[in-house]
Amino acid sequence: MSTTNNNNDSKNVLNSDVELKGTLRFTGEMTFDGKLEGDIHSEGTLNLGDNAVIKGNITANSVLVRGKVNGNVTAKEKIDIKTKTELFGDIRAARLVMEEGVIFVGQTEVNPNKVSPIAPRAGEPAKPAPLAKPGGF
Repeated sequence: MSTTNNNNDSKNVLNSDVELKGTLRFTGEMTFDGKLEGDIHSEGTLNLGDNAVIKGNITANSVLVRGKVNGNVTAKEKIDIKTKTELFGDIRAARLVMEEGVIFVGQTEVNPNKVSPIAPRAGEPAKPAPLAKPGGF
């Protein structure tokens, strides 16, 4: 019987007793429940545990966020932010799920169809939305 190990199917686990400084790169799926001072880059799936503390930016295919993150989170597919998460940074993804009870300070860009915003023509200033007239009518 022959078995092959495909790196895309690998599942990595770093528990709460792990502390790292630097850039973390992986393929496949990773559960990280430790402390990291640095960035995470992956084409795979990142699952942060309740004890995770990240001081850096995260870029992955999809991210399940728990714990504390101080940095930007970017996902090609989906960001799922669970209850009691503390996230201080901007998030950008095709899809976003955020449960009640999350502390989030930052900006979001959710663009499921990857549509580019309509930019003003060269030389034209962006036009602000018209303001309501006094009296409301």
